[in-house]
Amino acid sequence: RASSPDPDAAASLRLLATLPVKGKAPATGYDRTARFGTAWLDVDHNGCDTRNDVLARDLTHVVRREPCTVVTGTLVSPYTGGTIAFTRGQTTSTQVQIDHVVALENAWRTGAQRLSQTSREALANDPSNLFAVDRHSNAQKRSGDAATWLPAAKGFRCTYVGHQVTVKAKYHLWVTAAERDAMVRVLDRC
Repeated sequence: RASSPDPDAAASLRLLATLPVKGKAPATGYDRTARFGTAWLDVDHNGCDTRNDVLARDLTHVVRREPCTVVTGTLVSPYTGGTIAFTRGQTTSTQVQIDHVVALENAWRTGAQRLSQTSREALANDPSNLFAVDRHSNAQKRSGDAATWLPAAKGFRCTYVGHQVTVKAKYHLWVTAAERDAMVRVLDRC
């Protein structure tokens, strides 16, 4: 399904052990657009923006307009297991949203403020940090980390936390003690 493989739990635990543990920095200076760039760049230079790349990757029965624009498809939300018929449009597109597995505000508060603008834009558009999900779950999660929010679909939690660990390591972010403990609890059950 996803182009990035599900991280192995044992490997994720080893990688998690290498992440620094610190408190969250204040959100001072956080601005989604100013700090992480305009949403949905074409970071892989395939001519399609990241949102359409993720929709094409995560939906089934995809119909496109031109080479890039996903017009319709079916999502089985990894966060709930629920099925959503996606149709591009003002009132329907919002039913399927692209979630940052490591929320951008969380990333800002755990080390991204030290990254270059280019690295922050890469983080915001990194397919390994993105899943197409249902709107309700994305709204519920907001900027939560593993200590404050996990997907309702328990069978997806290992994948979800594994991706968080991988992204935090890739971008040299830290975890809080509560976040690390929650990640260990999830990964120990995988």
